Amino acid sequence: MARRPLPRILSKDSAQIARTQIARSRELARTAADSATDVLHPLITVSRGLRRLASAGRRRWADTPKDKRGPLLFLVASLVLLVALVPYGPLLTVITVMGAAAWQGRDRTSVPDGPDESQAERLQALYEALVPYFSGPDDPAPLYAHGGTWESAFTDHEFDDAGRVGHLVVRYPAYFPDGEPAARARIEQLLTVKAGRGREYHFAWDEEGNRLTVTVLAPLPADVPAQRFVTAPGETVLGFTDPSEVQRTLPLSYGEERIDVPPIVWRTGIRSTEPHLLAMGHPGSGTSTLLRSIALQALEYGDVLIVDGGGTGEYACLTGRDGVLAVECALAGALASLEWAAQETERRLIAINLARQAGEPPPEDTRRPLWILLDRPGVFAHLAGTEGRKDPQALLQVPLRHGRAANVTVVVAEQFESGEALSEAVRQHTRARVVLGAAAPQQVEAVLGVPPHTTPLVHMPPGRGYARLGSGPVHRLQVPRTPDPYDDATSDADRQAVMALLPARSTPGDAEAPAPPDMTKPVEPVGPTEPTESAVERTPRTAETVGAETA
Repeated sequence: MARRPLPRILSKDSAQIARTQIARSRELARTAADSATDVLHPLITVSRGLRRLASAGRRRWADTPKDKRGPLLFLVASLVLLVALVPYGPLLTVITVMGAAAWQGRDRTSVPDGPDESQAERLQALYEALVPYFSGPDDPAPLYAHGGTWESAFTDHEFDDAGRVGHLVVRYPAYFPDGEPAARARIEQLLTVKAGRGREYHFAWDEEGNRLTVTVLAPLPADVPAQRFVTAPGETVLGFTDPSEVQRTLPLSYGEERIDVPPIVWRTGIRSTEPHLLAMGHPGSGTSTLLRSIALQALEYGDVLIVDGGGTGEYACLTGRDGVLAVECALAGALASLEWAAQETERRLIAINLARQAGEPPPEDTRRPLWILLDRPGVFAHLAGTEGRKDPQALLQVPLRHGRAANVTVVVAEQFESGEALSEAVRQHTRARVVLGAAAPQQVEAVLGVPPHTTPLVHMPPGRGYARLGSGPVHRLQVPRTPDPYDDATSDADRQAVMALLPARSTPGDAEAPAPPDMTKPVEPVGPTEPTESAVERTPRTAETVGAETA
């Protein structure tokens, strides 16, 4: 008798193939069901509506007393007869019934009116944290009390996708001292900790209505490259801020797209109320980046004199460029350049005064703006003290006091560690202020004059900070990304963006080398000749040459 073969056990490959086929069949069935649902969605909606209308009719018939069912049937029959006799009555009735069925069969997804359980717990935690600050022992009907609820204290609230508070309106009692900065700071710090760290919050205090509006601010774009901004002469873009703070936008190239970003525009010149600027920050906060960005914008319409006290070569890319009078890194060069700048300011004032007395417009050489950029002048002050020389900041008194009339602008950048070395003239005449980096609230208030209405981040990117022009409000600021193109850590895209904004070089070393002489021809002796007037006019005037001429 022959043996029957045993059933073959499925191998791993065959089992894998079977599972793949089953999964594919399920996916095809699911796709077919979704497609059928999309195609038959109107029919499903009408059917659901007819079912709901029929259920409503049955409930109405069941709720109708038996003694009133006869008149109700007679009324329905009369309506049916009337519809049948009216021209196009049945068709209009069918259309009306289908429309009512479609309306009754629509999806009615209920939207929750209030917060869910986790959001309610967050709001209750915020309420309990505010009780010690917004409650008083003599209040007969306290708004904040231990064991109370948040519904009466928080009039409006929103949450983000992560479940954290994104917008909150807080009511507080009228006896809370909302006019004291210390009391405000305590509440702002508490809400920042309880609502979620790592975000920037904007606090708007309504003293008349006893309301505090807390809003989570979106992060500012930190990767906007350096580029040519659409501005008028005398306007300098310090950076970018929130859309709700300014009414102007600039079209910028952001990667492969064009976006509109609200800028902070600093206006300089004769009609400016803030002709000079002071930038403060910690090492690595981006003050040198700000000065490079200002220099690239200033070279489009004026001349620039740079004094670098850091001595790290941050401005070597500007050496010898058209419009750059000098880039000084030594004490002797800084003293000579700033002395020339003071004399140039006086010369411009005298020329403008004489032109006005004669009833003529100012001379052409006084209209071109002159920018004096000083990075870390406190280093030179220390060196000058050790060598017994004059502090270079003492030479800034004339440009600072009379720079607006002479079309001279001074920009000073210093670190907080050397802030005490700033002269009194720099402190008084720099009404435009910028603070970059993660600075303490006391440091920001000491520089800007008033505390900001937003909470700073613990880890801020380079170029992020605050700006205040004169007596205006404090704005968040993000400086355009303008790194040193000669730095090895600079990316190729940023290096090309900065190099494209640099003007051409005017130094003799960068000029084209003359062609070698033809040795087959006799060389004619050439006697000494006097330089022509055109050659003298083409010779660039730097701070060293003008200083030598005046000496």
